[in-house]
Amino acid sequence: HRMAYLGESVEEAANFVINKKLVEKGGSGGLIAMDAKGNVAMPFNTEGMYRGYARPGERVVKIYGE
Repeated sequence: HRMAYLGESVEEAANFVINKKLVEKGGSGGLIAMDAKGNVAMPFNTEGMYRGYARPGERVVKIYGE
């Protein structure tokens, strides 16, 4: 919705959901999102979050602020 109607990037849209909407509801957490072009966003509002993704020839694994 935010990407299609507001022209936001996957990173902008994911950050909005985690750091605005989720916080407004008193929640904490994170998500991994990928758009149709393969751009990845992995925002979180907790101390740390195990996260990762893979593409042909590339594997990414992160934790905490990495």
